[in-house]
Amino acid sequence: MDTDDRLAVLIQKIKLLEAQILEELGRKQKEFLYHIAEKRVRFQETAIAAHKKFLTHIPRYILEASPLNILTAPIIWSIVFPALLMDLVLSLYQAVCFPVYGIPKVRRGDYMVMDRQYLKYLNLIEKANCYYCGYFSGLLLYMEEVAARTEQYWCPIKHARKVKDTHSRYRKFFDYGDAEAYRTRLEDVRRDFEDLKPKPAAETKTQNRPRKDPR
Repeated sequence: MDTDDRLAVLIQKIKLLEAQILEELGRKQKEFLYHIAEKRVRFQETAIAAHKKFLTHIPRYILEASPLNILTAPIIWSIVFPALLMDLVLSLYQAVCFPVYGIPKVRRGDYMVMDRQYLKYLNLIEKANCYYCGYFSGLLLYMEEVAARTEQYWCPIKHARKVKDTHSRYRKFFDYGDAEAYRTRLEDVRRDFEDLKPKPAAETKTQNRPRKDPR
């Protein structure tokens, strides 16, 4: 089996794992009595009543908080301003440059997931903290994907040294030291964003079916 076949098998296994994750998430929704409707999380009344029993009211929450946590809170929240600026710059950058390069734009909403505010066992401070963390984590993932697509266009070369974690486009890159491939196929890789384009529903269903290992 050559490299392309092995990659195809690995990609198919990843898709199967993703389907299993979605199935497991569905079971969790039933277990904790909620469903998602138009991006909003809706709990059943029995779940809401149970959650409220575990709510820690703000005065008690502050009294029980670590003094060091309270002292460092302003520093944490001060980072919001450069983050908002980065968010704006990223969106402006890809809006202007990606059409020029022929790169599909990153859907910001796919990475900004803030839904913990629907949990009734969190007080307002905890909800604000969760909103903060959800925003920053989403922003970093959004930034990584914008950078990954940019790197695929401008420098699609794998590193010689081991990378602890790789982004979504790394598998498209040329092997380190493969000068011939880089010079002869650079434009092909720069245009290789077909996997990001929406696929017809019929094709998606076909691809999600389990396949036999071709070995």
